[in-house]
Amino acid sequence: MARSSTSLAVDRAVPGLIVKFGDYVLHHGGVGAIRSLGRLGVPMYAITEDRYTPAAVSRHLRQAFPWPTTGTEDAAELVDGLLRVGRRIGRPAMLIPTDEEAAVLIAEHQQELGDRFLFPRTDPELPRRLASKQGLHELCTEHGVPSPAAAFPQSYAEVEQFARTARFPIVAKNREAFVRRRRPAVNGTTRIRTPERLLALAAGWGERPGVILQEYLPREEAEDWIVHAYFDQDSVPLAMFTGVKVRSWPPHAGMTAHAYVVDNPELADLVIRFIKQIGFSGIIDLDLRFDRRDGQYKLLDFNPRLGAQFRLFESDAGIDMVRAQHLHLTGRPVPPGEQRAGHRYLVENIDLPALIAYRRSGYTTPHAPDRARGTELAWLAADDLKPFFTMLVRFVRPGARHLYHLWRDNQPERGPG
Repeated sequence: MARSSTSLAVDRAVPGLIVKFGDYVLHHGGVGAIRSLGRLGVPMYAITEDRYTPAAVSRHLRQAFPWPTTGTEDAAELVDGLLRVGRRIGRPAMLIPTDEEAAVLIAEHQQELGDRFLFPRTDPELPRRLASKQGLHELCTEHGVPSPAAAFPQSYAEVEQFARTARFPIVAKNREAFVRRRRPAVNGTTRIRTPERLLALAAGWGERPGVILQEYLPREEAEDWIVHAYFDQDSVPLAMFTGVKVRSWPPHAGMTAHAYVVDNPELADLVIRFIKQIGFSGIIDLDLRFDRRDGQYKLLDFNPRLGAQFRLFESDAGIDMVRAQHLHLTGRPVPPGEQRAGHRYLVENIDLPALIAYRRSGYTTPHAPDRARGTELAWLAADDLKPFFTMLVRFVRPGARHLYHLWRDNQPERGPG
């Protein structure tokens, strides 16, 4: 029988703080973290764009700190602002970053932040390498972890040379997570079908293209998997979950819209070995693609922070990633438990367009169960309705426009005629 999450012995004297930099109002991961710990009686705080975001109106949030940022501010400015928030909370709080900029800032400024906040201590340089597409590829190569073949052109001439020999289609991504808000070369993971299209895009990338050009793993021969986990200071997993992604938006290249919990010991072992080799501590959110052509799980993305879809995963002991981190950092044991195989997660505002797109794509997920054993919605919760309705209001225009641009950028080019 599953343990009630309310029986978890959390330290309610240690609050949690959602840390986000940049303007992305509709983030269900932050709302999920507020609900997860707030339901246990942990005081929750959040940095928000304004007072009317879904996170800011959650009944489980004690206080929002409106702080509009772009994610491109100087690190010293962000550290000072974070310390000011900490002083307003008035007691040490656990930090929960929801983007790469926040995760990297916390890791690289552990000394300044350590007296005011609780967070996993790891190699200060590691999160930046993991969040970088090039840094991740190099780490995979160094430790024998499969990943798609990739090139990192340093000039337009190198893009031209790549275009002459590459097998198309290919995938283009921003090389560093941190240029996506300053000088993004592409608006996200972008499939490029022809050399001509690649050269046309590259003409606008400047003298030093900030992109990774990656092997395309055909969706007809692949299946997308997710791994979320929390590792202690010795890189031992205190919570480990695996699942399969059924749909994402934009299709096959974006945020999880629909996923299932699926047991995969082979994949879990692969990730545990890799984390031990690199010595990481904290929460991870990984995207891997199983390539049926060679039978390998290939690591696509490593997010060294809380994933937006983390509430897909909870053990029968009531443990998810933020609960595991809170228990561990406050000196309490993390109870072991099995993941809820067959559980389903839906993101209401993006799953409908994803469903329409996937019906035409031919993509299948053989490991997804025929029937869900339970469903968690990203936004709608009976005990916390305001975030759902706030999401609807704020999604209509900017959200729809954003989805359209992402979809357009991933459409195949049409030939003449």
